[in-house]
Amino acid sequence: MRSGFEEARTSTMGVSKRITLQIVMTVVALAFLLPVLTVVNYSFKTKRELYIGNPLALPQSPSLDNYRAAIERVNLGRTFVNTLVYTAVSVVFLAFLSGASAWAIARNRSAFFKFAYVYFIIGILIPYQALFLPIYIVGYSLRLTNTVPGVILMYVATGLSFGVFLMTSFMSTVPVELEEAARIDGCSVYRTYLSVVMPLLTPAVATLIIMQSFLIWNDYLMASLFVSAGSLRTLTLTLQNLFSQQTSDYTSAMAAIVLSVLPVAILFISLQKYFIKGMTVGALKG
Repeated sequence: MRSGFEEARTSTMGVSKRITLQIVMTVVALAFLLPVLTVVNYSFKTKRELYIGNPLALPQSPSLDNYRAAIERVNLGRTFVNTLVYTAVSVVFLAFLSGASAWAIARNRSAFFKFAYVYFIIGILIPYQALFLPIYIVGYSLRLTNTVPGVILMYVATGLSFGVFLMTSFMSTVPVELEEAARIDGCSVYRTYLSVVMPLLTPAVATLIIMQSFLIWNDYLMASLFVSAGSLRTLTLTLQNLFSQQTSDYTSAMAAIVLSVLPVAILFISLQKYFIKGMTVGALKG
């Protein structure tokens, strides 16, 4: 039996490790939070305070003038709606197509479905920058550039590989017995998928929606490839106008960045519990 001294020593070491871990995690969190706080701080400053005063000091008289200027300069009404449409429609199609494809791959053991899974995995390994030229050639040939359906199809095509991979990893947590019981009760294949499988895939769907929404909402390269018309431009593309070679309106740009981040931040906060479950369960069961 261990003496009381050894037990007290072990308990003290455990407490010390927890305190050390807490301190380290706090420092890491502050390191990630500092750039965010800096952007928010700059968004309330005047140009004089930014260039002449201490850049890290708090604004002397916080004002919303930068936000008003940002809304006007980035044409927030149009660009916000464009970005929202591209993101929302794309993630809905991705969630439905990825779930259906993953269900078929997970429930069939034939060589064709194994090849299909490997095919999607290869799509993840190829950098999307290497696909710029073929994507543009196909889109231009089909007259999909500078069109809303073309932009949406581009995002669905480039995100489908990851969606199938994520959904297939999570599909092993869905009991096959529930699907068999649904078929015995007379449910068709479509009814089984929509009423039984999809509700059980909620964590994986939420994870996919969050990750793809971040990518699509903040995308610059792919959007600049497919969109040149001013009426179809996204928030990220329009933000570039605030960082031109002739002039740089950093205060308005920071305000615009804060406005552009709010929707995806709200989305993550709303779905974070499903996101955490989807990442952990999929990783453990996949």
